[in-house]
Amino acid sequence: MAKPSPSASSDPQRLSPDDFVDGVLDVVASIPRGRVMSYGQVAATIGSRSARGVGRVMAHHGSDVPWWRVVRAGGLPPACHDDEALEHYRAEATPLVSRADGTYRLAASAFV
Repeated sequence: MAKPSPSASSDPQRLSPDDFVDGVLDVVASIPRGRVMSYGQVAATIGSRSARGVGRVMAHHGSDVPWWRVVRAGGLPPACHDDEALEHYRAEATPLVSRADGTYRLAASAFV
């Protein structure tokens, strides 16, 4: 599992906005190929409970890190990026589960 960012305070309420962004991006950059973390897992790794905050960081700053490795808690890929993410998952041999409706989710074994 990824280690907390060195810039992260031990008190999540005291993370500056820049520290939060840096912490999120550092954690996402450290997720190994073929593995994923949920937004909540990323938040917890930097000492926060703000999964939505992680989503905001990814929406605004996540294009330079492996964004497809951050998924919804139920194993669903980032919203509106299913097809693009699937290309990355296949290239990295990330474990997937086909769903009855023709979509997919990430297998439990894919989570860090």
